[in-house]
Amino acid sequence: MPDIQFLPLPDVQRPLLEKFYRAHQSPMRAKGEAQVWVARQPDIIGALCLTPVAGGHWLTGLFVAPSERGRGIAAGLVKAALTSVEGNVWLFCEPELRGFYQRLGFLEVQHLPQELAARLARYRQTKRLISLVRSTD
Repeated sequence: MPDIQFLPLPDVQRPLLEKFYRAHQSPMRAKGEAQVWVARQPDIIGALCLTPVAGGHWLTGLFVAPSERGRGIAAGLVKAALTSVEGNVWLFCEPELRGFYQRLGFLEVQHLPQELAARLARYRQTKRLISLVRSTD
């Protein structure tokens, strides 16, 4: 089996990511200015997005193909992507995922940049979410 590569996805290849998400019936999407990272073997087997926000980036869209889970792909993808950014990286997740992200150096946080705080407040109207942060400095 070929090695897994973790690398940024060129903008011209974004349709491949949307196809990956749709093929797995994932609600994830790559938004506008987000930097997209993928795990490939050689096809896309995992992805995430890093969107610039005040003071850092917002990590969204982390998804690994169900058939590939349990192999450390999500952790490898997050680690690789974080080498490309400076500042804080925030994310929202279900409380059950806290341990996974804590093992990657994320800590639960109450104070967020205003744009993320407003978004989290909206999301919490329909979902149970916590906010986490990791400093990449």
